[in-house]
Amino acid sequence: MIVRSKAPLRLGLAGGGTDVSPYSDMFGGNVLNATINLAAYCTIEPLSLPTVRVNALDAGIMCELALGTGPLNSGAILIDGVYNRVVRDFGPIPSPGFAITTFNDAPAGSGLGTSSTMVVCILKCFAEWMGLPLGDYELARLSYEIERKDLLLAGGKQDQYAAAFGGFNFMEFLPSDLVIVNPLKVRDWIIQELEASLLLYFTGRSRESAAIIQKQQQAARSGSSVAIEAMHRIRQSAVDMKLALLQGDMDTFARIIGQAWEDKKKMADTITNPMIQEAFDVAMNAGAISGKVSGAGGGGFIMLMVPPVRKYQITQALSKLPGKVVPFQFTDKGAIAWKL
Repeated sequence: MIVRSKAPLRLGLAGGGTDVSPYSDMFGGNVLNATINLAAYCTIEPLSLPTVRVNALDAGIMCELALGTGPLNSGAILIDGVYNRVVRDFGPIPSPGFAITTFNDAPAGSGLGTSSTMVVCILKCFAEWMGLPLGDYELARLSYEIERKDLLLAGGKQDQYAAAFGGFNFMEFLPSDLVIVNPLKVRDWIIQELEASLLLYFTGRSRESAAIIQKQQQAARSGSSVAIEAMHRIRQSAVDMKLALLQGDMDTFARIIGQAWEDKKKMADTITNPMIQEAFDVAMNAGAISGKVSGAGGGGFIMLMVPPVRKYQITQALSKLPGKVVPFQFTDKGAIAWKL
């Protein structure tokens, strides 16, 4: 028997950063995001010997080691974290050993939620293999706990819920890690127009999101009025963008993205840099309307709002830079798993 799983990456459309503690605990956060047809993948193959073969292809980790009664420590921390939590909470796996292979359509640190999506994907694969009764909320919540509490990786909560649920979602983040996911029914013509109006540009450079997020957390804890007021506006931008999205108001959608980017840059001095600014300058000079960096900032993907009739010219202008434009479409499917 072989078990496979797949979980979608996401675009953070508005509100990103307000899902991160302590801000979400103090004030509550709102995020609007949508999943796309780039994904994380996991395969588990049971083995008859007490051995684990780890192939974390995107992390460049391939190893084989004995599987004993203690915690797994292969060096592939996301795989280790999921396995150790599953065994702790649900008991032993149903075979003496296993081989696990993982990879992502986008590089780590690219701003599309790759690490959190991978945790959801791995957990979904174990849940399918072991018959664990994890619904979308349970899958997302446990993935969040593995990444943020067990592995102590800094970050927010939106990515796990986006990967588990899929589609366009307006999310509310409340104290005590309470999350409410509100799926949005967006009309087909609006989705088509949004795809025609969005351009996804990979800068060619990933970044360490944890360091940027830690600076944002420090600003919230310190009571920095500039940072907190910016966060308040970012939180409100998710509410405003939800209405614009449901109405198909692309002008307002583009304006909100531009203003949210200006606010986001006030949260930490590492969110932008000359490389990112150069890409913005090239895109704007070629006709782009607005844009923002996806995820924590510092590198990764830039999401640009463009007039559909100028998309080709803007793509050509960006092609002269070291990065690349990555085609995508929205998807309404969350994490899935199946057996062979």
